[in-house]
Amino acid sequence: MSSNVQPDKLALFLAEEILRTIYGDDYRGCTVRPDQIAEVIKKGLQQQQTQLQELVELYEKVVEAVDLLSTPPDAAKVTDPDQLRKLLGERLDGIHAVTAKTIQTTELVRRAGKAEE
Repeated sequence: MSSNVQPDKLALFLAEEILRTIYGDDYRGCTVRPDQIAEVIKKGLQQQQTQLQELVELYEKVVEAVDLLSTPPDAAKVTDPDQLRKLLGERLDGIHAVTAKTIQTTELVRRAGKAEE
């Protein structure tokens, strides 16, 4: 199965497989339609997709912030060694703050995911 299957098609496929597993290939005795089950599955998949998208957006922001903070300063603007030391210290503090917040956020997401299980 391809990972780029649309959620509706994936939900319907999963619903059909679930019903086939329970009732057999002919669905004998089944009182629900696959699309009814697919709707339930679709909602679950959409919730998971939303959470995944939020994590990807967080990741992009973290990478952007670390990239910005790790970019060397303009040599023409920072000529004094003490000024450079202070600037680098501030940037390292910024990187530490970003990573600490990321660790905290991902731990919250991890706990929320475990609570849903």
